[in-house]
Amino acid sequence: MAKKITLLGSTGSIGTQSLDVIRAQGYEVFGLSAHSRVESLLQQIEEFHPKYVCVTDPAAAEAVDAALAGRADAPRLLRGPEGLVTLAGLDGPDVVLNSVVGIAGLGASLAAIESGHDLALANKESLVTGGHLVTQAVARHGVHLLPVDSEHSAIFQCLQDAHSAKTLKKILLTASGGPFFGMKAPELAGKKKEDALRHPNWNMGAKITIDSATLMNKGLELIEAVWLFGLPPEKIQIVVQRQSVIHSAVQFSDNSVLAQLGVPDMRIPIQYALTWPERGGPVAPELDFAALKVLTFDVADEETFRCLAACKKAIAKGGLGPCAANGANEEAVKLFLQDKIGFLDIGRLVEAVVDSDRFGGDYTLADVYACDRMAREYVRSHL
Repeated sequence: MAKKITLLGSTGSIGTQSLDVIRAQGYEVFGLSAHSRVESLLQQIEEFHPKYVCVTDPAAAEAVDAALAGRADAPRLLRGPEGLVTLAGLDGPDVVLNSVVGIAGLGASLAAIESGHDLALANKESLVTGGHLVTQAVARHGVHLLPVDSEHSAIFQCLQDAHSAKTLKKILLTASGGPFFGMKAPELAGKKKEDALRHPNWNMGAKITIDSATLMNKGLELIEAVWLFGLPPEKIQIVVQRQSVIHSAVQFSDNSVLAQLGVPDMRIPIQYALTWPERGGPVAPELDFAALKVLTFDVADEETFRCLAACKKAIAKGGLGPCAANGANEEAVKLFLQDKIGFLDIGRLVEAVVDSDRFGGDYTLADVYACDRMAREYVRSHL
């Protein structure tokens, strides 16, 4: 029987590519969620006929409700952040794919896990802000946490041998370097959102593209890798691989290295998360080795790109340190996209929040949300 999928964040970049995979595999869509893209969601409802939809923006929810009024085949409409959590926990799907952007995805991730669903995770903030809550819930409920990020999927694929995890020595987490690779602070000072949104290799949403430009994305991925693969941060090396062909690699106790390669197309890791433990058919073009003349490697410049340095500090502090870094970054990126702060201010503000407290110790879900609010307030008050 075809798998049933609940897709959270269906109108974003990862969401639409996930629907490409679902379409290709002939999977059934149980539920969809979106924030405010009404027309896109309505088109998806027409094609995939989900049983449930959730719209988190109030005005958009009203518009969807009006558009579906009177239809006998209309899905049940859920609303707001509470509706998102409800949708994630509903019985019915085989896999919940969470591609919501930001900390807004954490509650839904926990609801999916606690309802016994395997979770395909594209919402890295779930692990960054609530890593011990998520991993404890996975262990308690015996479900599978399937990474969707291309880098973490690559590592996951390299560790499928039953003995690999036992001899894992180091993770080589690759980065494209973003649009500003090689530049120093004086060159970055005048960069605007139009410059930062021009990623050289990947087609992504605005927030993650800015995170790639600041290297915040790589810092968040380092934190995520700590939780996913159980290695301390000092055993995770960030390697700049400009062509985005080597998606990450692992090094074992004998110093042999396994890497996963492919064209930079998110449909490959999305499909692997949905078809695991099997592999699906071709969903992206082949990697053309005849045309691939150069693979380059470099180091990430955390002296210039302070977001990466801040994330390393945050995971070293532990506790709510990563949550504080993430909240500060989400607020700073929003302000940068509104032309209210400069590009270098993002890293300055994120690092300042991380340096502002110790953040260690155990925490609850309520503590996570309180820390997130604190970090955002800190950013707004230190412009």
